[in-house]
Amino acid sequence: MLYEAGGHVCLAFTDLVDEGQGEVVQSNQFLVVDNGHAALIDPGGNMTYSELYLTISRYFPPKQLDYVLASHADPDIVASVGRWLTSSDSRVLISQVWARFLPHFCQAGKTAGRIVTIPDGGMVIPLGNCQLIAVPAHFLHSEGNFQFYDPVSKILFSGDLGATMTSGTEAGTVVTDFDAHARRMLAFHRRYMSGNRACRLWAAMARTMDIEWIVPQHGPSFRGREMVNRFIDWIDQLQCGLDLLEPAHYRVPSMLG
Repeated sequence: MLYEAGGHVCLAFTDLVDEGQGEVVQSNQFLVVDNGHAALIDPGGNMTYSELYLTISRYFPPKQLDYVLASHADPDIVASVGRWLTSSDSRVLISQVWARFLPHFCQAGKTAGRIVTIPDGGMVIPLGNCQLIAVPAHFLHSEGNFQFYDPVSKILFSGDLGATMTSGTEAGTVVTDFDAHARRMLAFHRRYMSGNRACRLWAAMARTMDIEWIVPQHGPSFRGREMVNRFIDWIDQLQCGLDLLEPAHYRVPSMLG
C-alpha cells in the first residue's frame, strides 16, 4: 500500500514475477483507485498477468477497470494488454507514437475503439473524483514516453526513470542511502536513457511539480522531499546515451576466416 485516504488508494505490486523462470526482469505494477474507479499502470507482461489479476481482485473488481495506462510499449510494460482488454472493459492510454504498435500484443480486432492516444504534451485523465496526469518524459527512455502523476498522493510513477535491476523483495523498499543507490542505477541509466538534454528538460519540469514520492517501474523508490530532490539533481547532471557514444561503437565487426 503506497497511499490510502478518503476513498483514494495507490497500490504497488513488486514481486509477481517468479525469478526462477530464467532471466526475467523484475517489474513493478501499480493500481490507483478513487471512489469506485481504477487505473492500472504498466501492467507488465504475460508472466505477471494471472497473479496480478488475482491480487488486484482483493482490492478492486478487475472487470471494472477504467484504464490501463502504459508509459511506453516495451514488453515488460504492456505485453499483457490483450488479456486485460479481454478480462475488463478498460481503455488503454498510450503515446500516439506507439498506439499502432499496441495491436501486435493482441488478438485481431481486440483494440478497436479502445485505445486512447496521449498527445506529446501529455493529458489530464479523469478518474473518479480525482485526476491523474500523463507527464511527458520523452526519450527517457522511449521515443514516446509518459510518466503518471497522482496529485492526491503526490506520487510520480516514473516508469524506467529511476529504475534499478533488482529482486522483487528489494523492489518494495525505499532508498535510504542515495549515493550508494546512485552507483547501482548508473549502468542502467547510462545505457537506456537517451542523453543529458532530455534529462535536463525532465528535471526542470519535475522541479515545478509537488512530488512526495517517485516510484519507478523496476526496483526501490524515492520517498520524501529530500530524496526526490536528490534524484532530480542526479538526473539533471547525468551523462548517458548519445553523450557517451564514440566512433569505436560504430565499427563493422571483423569477419572470421
